[in-house]
Amino acid sequence: MQSGDRGTVVVHRITSEVLRDNPLGDPVERDLYVYVPAGYADLRGDLPVLLVVAGFGGTGGQNFNLTPFGESLDRRLDRLIRTGVCPPVLVVAPDCFTRVGGSQYINSSAIGRYEDYLIEEIVPFVRDRYRVGRFGVFGKSSGGYGAMVLSMRHPRVFKALADHSGDSNFELCYLPEFGRALTAFRKAGGPGELLAEMWRDVNPSRGKYRSALNMLAMSAHYSPNPKSPTMGIDFPFDLESGRFRPDVWDRWRALDPVNMVERYVDNLKALEYIYVDCGKRDEFHLQWGARALVRELRDRDIEVHHEEFDDGHFSLSYRFDTSLPLLAKALA
Repeated sequence: MQSGDRGTVVVHRITSEVLRDNPLGDPVERDLYVYVPAGYADLRGDLPVLLVVAGFGGTGGQNFNLTPFGESLDRRLDRLIRTGVCPPVLVVAPDCFTRVGGSQYINSSAIGRYEDYLIEEIVPFVRDRYRVGRFGVFGKSSGGYGAMVLSMRHPRVFKALADHSGDSNFELCYLPEFGRALTAFRKAGGPGELLAEMWRDVNPSRGKYRSALNMLAMSAHYSPNPKSPTMGIDFPFDLESGRFRPDVWDRWRALDPVNMVERYVDNLKALEYIYVDCGKRDEFHLQWGARALVRELRDRDIEVHHEEFDDGHFSLSYRFDTSLPLLAKALA
């Protein structure tokens, strides 16, 4: 590919007011990556914009890392646009990483206002600096959850979405993780102690932390409680006895996309395009979440493009070859 066929990745440094004084003390200065397609200055009219929200444990800049086993997002977009498969599009990749490992892109008193950060700061920043038209949003795993929920709640901002292997049907994807998480919490002395231990470790990504960190982060998103002595979080299981707490679980269920559809039917019908996919062998059983979510949408006459493919949960960026052209065309 000639250099003139390649887009540019611009990195902006943003100081957030929305995230100032967040409960975890996470940075308020963050990088925003923007993919600008080749020939942007000569293109006529406004371009569609896709916001990519990272999966758990990831951040925006990782999308543009080189990998010997695939393509970075900018190289993938270069190829799709150059070959005419995808119309020219801007892609915006924010940093929403947190001390608990990531974001579900909803506001939480235990973590911070990451939903507001995207809607009130990132989207206006891009509108002010680029020649843009309508916005869509896509992501995988937690990013898929974020894409679905952000679109449900903000159809005036996002007109199309792609949910790749997004968290949904919580009973199947989360409950099996809690036994391992409770054991890890108890061994460390509690969730806060486990988190501190992890960040002291020279290798915080060790597998022994994964289930506990995941359940800590999800609890912080779905059942925050400023009055709780445990990190301002309620957990759906008692941390000492393991006894199930159905009142807390009900708060989780209210934020399950499968259960949110009914509340946001009109918003969902206002969207131009909805894409949902998942691997048939997803390690977190999210194919069942996708199936349940798609059934809820179709039962309410909401159009959705649904695909399943023969793979698991990880290393699925190749699926963007399918979703990104469809999103960009819907928004163009």
